[in-house]
Amino acid sequence: MKPPPFRYAAPTTVEEAVALLVEHADAEPRVLAGGQSLVPLMNFRLAQPGHLIDLRRVPELDGIRLDGDTLEIGAMTRQSAVEDSPEVALAAPLLAEAVGFVAHRPIRNSGTVGGSLAHADPAAELPAVALALDAELVAAGPGGLRVIPASAFFRGPFSTALAPDEILVAVRLPHRRGGHAFVEFARTHGSFAVVAVAALVEMDDGHVSRASIALTGVAPVPIRATAAERVLEGAVPDAAAAADAAVEGLTPAGDVHAGSSSRIELARVHVRRAVEQALARAQDRR
Repeated sequence: MKPPPFRYAAPTTVEEAVALLVEHADAEPRVLAGGQSLVPLMNFRLAQPGHLIDLRRVPELDGIRLDGDTLEIGAMTRQSAVEDSPEVALAAPLLAEAVGFVAHRPIRNSGTVGGSLAHADPAAELPAVALALDAELVAAGPGGLRVIPASAFFRGPFSTALAPDEILVAVRLPHRRGGHAFVEFARTHGSFAVVAVAALVEMDDGHVSRASIALTGVAPVPIRATAAERVLEGAVPDAAAAADAAVEGLTPAGDVHAGSSSRIELARVHVRRAVEQALARAQDRR
């Protein structure tokens, strides 16, 4: 199938792109970032925008900048550029590791960081990383810029806090020290995760001083495993206990890839693996 007719625009500034969203609000406009998700939806007519706004010619949306302890990544930065970036490897190694799980290299050459975050697929890797890192997402709209914490950004499957006349322009990540790990279970390499876990731990004198654990694939949005974090913080680390706490109360929906009970057990196993790997890395960096 092919998409129904639509109008096309390729603005060169964020202001122009926002103005187009406002001007063509009645046509259900959509922003084209990398196209790896939207174009297939359009071809199957699951998305039918009357106006398509292509951001590829907006140079200010591309780039990776490390300013002190904050890493800022433009929304149109290609996932492969993040994968190869020495700044990302230094300031956000969890992100660098997770990007390698996103599909395959040709897809990452086209897919963008902002596109993945704004698409908000509940099985995607980057939303879980943003949540674990306490990222800030920067949106531009008619009233200017506003900053949205990752904890408030993801509203539901394919739904975010972005207003219809807003564009995601950047993501800001704090430089978190300690150990990290990103692990996932997928049917085949490069497929969407059935379950994935992003973990960060910081150690102090044999105890966990800070922990962040986020899961994807077990809820309509990526979630923080706050109970597991509480089990770890201030204690001698116990990855198995943290894994048990992480899955307590989870009620994921089953589908053709895995039933609810299977997802819970996969989450338990992968939280334990992620915590163990993050702890080992944290201890190696002391």
